[in-house]
Amino acid sequence: MPTLTMHRLNGLPEAQFRDILSGIFERSPWVADAVEPHRPFADLQALHRAMVAAVATAPRAAQLALLRAHPDLAGKEAQDGTLTASSTGEQKSAGLDRLTREQMQTIARNNQAYKTRFGFPFIIRVRNHTRDGIFAAFQRRLDNEADAEFETALREVYEIARLRLETLLA
Repeated sequence: MPTLTMHRLNGLPEAQFRDILSGIFERSPWVADAVEPHRPFADLQALHRAMVAAVATAPRAAQLALLRAHPDLAGKEAQDGTLTASSTGEQKSAGLDRLTREQMQTIARNNQAYKTRFGFPFIIRVRNHTRDGIFAAFQRRLDNEADAEFETALREVYEIARLRLETLLA
């Protein structure tokens, strides 16, 4: 596919527009469905704002489902090779595909502790972090109050989506 521009994206048929944007928010194509009728978008930032607004105004149950659609960091999906292409690239960029046995055990414990405490996977835009930074963030965020962490996770999702849009519309 030739380089995708905002002009070209705006001009695509509905189904193709939705299909291309369906993975911007991890396994949550409803976000692309929600913004499609609001085309055309002036630029990437306008599209991102619309997608964020769709999530921010969605019922909490839909937001929670979106958070739960994210994979564990270096978890079973990563080990089985069943992550989405975006998640695979993002996790590799932080070296999560090259963890030592001890690091794997630590991240597995952290993933479980986090999900037990908050009810959804730990979400962080890994492209902006090192492995050590991710491990430190796990520890720091495990101490958050539930509502604060829910909002933190959503903000991370919004930033992951922005980075994915930037990659798509490079």
